[in-house]
Amino acid sequence: MMPMARMLSAASARLLLVLVSLTPVAIPAAGAQGLTYSRGQTVSPAFEGWEEDADGSRWFVFGYMNRNWEEELDVPVGPDNGFNLGGADQGQPTRFLPRRNRFIFRVAVPKGFTEKDELIWTLTTRGKTERAYASLALDYKIDGVVRASETGALGAGSSSPEVRANKAPTLEVQGAKRLTARVGEPVTLVAVVADDGIPKTRAIGAGAAVSNTGSSTNLSAANRAQLEALRARRVMLPPSRITVGKIVGLHASWSVYRGPGSVTFDPPQIAPWEDTRTGGNSPWAPLWTPPDMGDGRVGVRATFHQAGEYQIRVRADDGALTTDGMVTIVVAPK
Repeated sequence: MMPMARMLSAASARLLLVLVSLTPVAIPAAGAQGLTYSRGQTVSPAFEGWEEDADGSRWFVFGYMNRNWEEELDVPVGPDNGFNLGGADQGQPTRFLPRRNRFIFRVAVPKGFTEKDELIWTLTTRGKTERAYASLALDYKIDGVVRASETGALGAGSSSPEVRANKAPTLEVQGAKRLTARVGEPVTLVAVVADDGIPKTRAIGAGAAVSNTGSSTNLSAANRAQLEALRARRVMLPPSRITVGKIVGLHASWSVYRGPGSVTFDPPQIAPWEDTRTGGNSPWAPLWTPPDMGDGRVGVRATFHQAGEYQIRVRADDGALTTDGMVTIVVAPK
């Protein structure tokens, strides 16, 4: 019989994870009233749910929670980062970015899998082993509206014809998908992103009262002053919701998905993880403004500081749905 702890509904499990992430912890910045960790903590794997494509193929979807605000952890594929079925490597990350990262990768549901079976992702960090249990229980099924709600583009339980009609952005990585480089020598990576314009660019949450037009430079001086005053007041207000909120607007970001060492990106990239700190370069940060996507080309110069093989991921995000691309780069010593 399945243990009761594994029979929580998807909503309950996600709510528990949110509450855990909101619990005050013990290493503070000087003078801070709320205590958080910048480093030294563990990572928990997360089962987000399962989804079904238009062709009938079914997928388990996973993410994770890195309890650190700054530290990125590396866990190679193997006993400390693997699955119980189909081999240890199911396309999971080995570089774990800070804080909550949702809907990061998908694993095809094995043939013959039933509601009584479980696909288990095991992750061990700093000597602590945690597991995410994936099943085909009906209350774990997700779709685009659930994704939008869970990432903060919608209020919990809300929907609209616009949101239901949304399609994920299209993304094309330019050039070869496998490259070579040397330590210290930058590599230029380019992706082209397009979207259907849904959802429309707006402030935190799809029901927010204040539109975010992407820039205040085209406003009159009086209106611009009013907007900046409103933004300043919002910084001082407590959160109006217990779940994460997200500023909606098309953008794309490059990050390390797998790799043995640090990588410097120029220009610095929008954080694809939930950085909710005011002033952060993240759609979850108050006052963040979506970039001008222009012709849809998103380029970056990546410089590698250690030899080895890397997977660099680019994620296109319209605020509600995402599309990913990947480039493998084999880096030789200087």
